[in-house]
Amino acid sequence: MILFDTVTKKYKEDITALSDVTFKIDPGEFCFIIGPSGAGKSTIMKLLIREEVPTSGSIFFNEIEVPKLNRRLLPAYRQKLGVVFQDIKLLSTKTLEENISFALEILDKSNKEIKDTTDYLLDLVGLRERRMLFPNELSGGEQQRGAIARALANKPDLFIADEPTGNLDSQNAIQILDILKRINKSGTTVMVISHDLNLINNTSDRTINIKDGKLNSDTAPKEVVKNKEKDSTKEEVKVEDKKEIEISKEFDDFSKTLKEKLKKYAIKSPEVLINITTQDLKEMKLSKKENKELATYVKKYLSQKKDE
Repeated sequence: MILFDTVTKKYKEDITALSDVTFKIDPGEFCFIIGPSGAGKSTIMKLLIREEVPTSGSIFFNEIEVPKLNRRLLPAYRQKLGVVFQDIKLLSTKTLEENISFALEILDKSNKEIKDTTDYLLDLVGLRERRMLFPNELSGGEQQRGAIARALANKPDLFIADEPTGNLDSQNAIQILDILKRINKSGTTVMVISHDLNLINNTSDRTINIKDGKLNSDTAPKEVVKNKEKDSTKEEVKVEDKKEIEISKEFDDFSKTLKEKLKKYAIKSPEVLINITTQDLKEMKLSKKENKELATYVKKYLSQKKDE
């Protein structure tokens, strides 16, 4: 499912986050990526979600060469991933239930499917009785479990948890790991990124240790077949490039230059817009006026959603 082939990532000439890292993860695996702070673990996640691209080397996800993935295909690609970030990122203006259902609304699910899936996910993480509370009314462990439920809404092929127990006590950490194990047993590949060595005490799960940006050890290394000619996204990207991107009529009031940038980066609906990353915004190179237009629109859009 995942292949890192001699991947190097440099942020500056003298700052190397990863150096010639190679590993392979099969479908259905439960895998820890372990290492001290600053070792390069979170860079692995950023490369997988294509928030960053490698300086050299190849990254594949289910036959997709991630660094070469056309930006227009990024929203569809990221729907294959469920990610829980270190800072949780639940929407503060929505209840726990609304956080989960909102993720399903973006996927254009029916009202019945939204309700059924939301109920199931709340039960999975043991938070059905807390569904009407806002994030600031939940404990740290409850917020983390809520974030896990939301990330599972799109039924991802790969679930990535970045420091899921970093700010939790041992009891809550055990609960989180138990939930992640259950997710894995249902068939989802799970990658847990952490600096907490206590997580791997007495575990037989695959553990990849990253130190100083290099692969320090791997408890279950897998043979990596080198194939530099492989580019399975090439044909798909060409087909996509021929299509004229049409953006939502909700963007009609935007300036001409901003609309052109939205087309260029395939941000064709409000749902895609509110899910773009900080790195995406940087790459778009928006002017101050365009930034203000987007910020005003997003604030108004989220306010309307809350009222609904």
